[in-house]
Amino acid sequence: MKVRIASLMVLCLALGIPALAQNWSYDNGPLNGTVDAWTINFGYIVSDTFNAGGSVNGFSFYVWLFPGDKVTSVDWSITSGENSGTTLGSGTASGSNLTDKFISTNQYSYDIDLISITGLNVATVSGTKYWLNLQNAVSTEGEPVYWDENDGAGCGGSGCPSSASESAVGTIGGESFTIGGGSSGTTPEPSSIMLFGSGILGLAGLLRRKLF
Repeated sequence: MKVRIASLMVLCLALGIPALAQNWSYDNGPLNGTVDAWTINFGYIVSDTFNAGGSVNGFSFYVWLFPGDKVTSVDWSITSGENSGTTLGSGTASGSNLTDKFISTNQYSYDIDLISITGLNVATVSGTKYWLNLQNAVSTEGEPVYWDENDGAGCGGSGCPSSASESAVGTIGGESFTIGGGSSGTTPEPSSIMLFGSGILGLAGLLRRKLF
């Protein structure tokens, strides 16, 4: 279940995800920060499509976090299907391969952070559609980590906007992310953030997942 939020934008709405140092990139559009966001830990998996332009060296994406929290690691995979099929590459990004940059705080008191993943070397074929899957994110406070949904608004290029899915509910709107690299190469409770009314959205306890 997903409840749409009023479109009061945060300062960072106008910012696109910064380009990675690379020869090609796929950009599914800039941060929204107010529509919705989807859990990428506590057993939930979020998957988005992208069209490759060659091998993948890294990616970046926006998350919603509880105030002061930081992402320390996240499991990723690139597959031929929706979190299925052939796995082209997978791993856990952490340490020097993961950067968490605070951007702003939205009107619901969530921190909006930019997560950048570097140091990958995944052989993908230019012009082919793949899926980027994120799961098992870990934060300093052990809280939920939510991948920002932007529905592909403002995206550009071949294959845009991304198709997207969430492991508990199926098809969802696309997320804000950029992925790129070298020039050649071969039923749990739905995990959307439940936003019940502006008067209580600042209460962290109401937004915590009930896992049992």
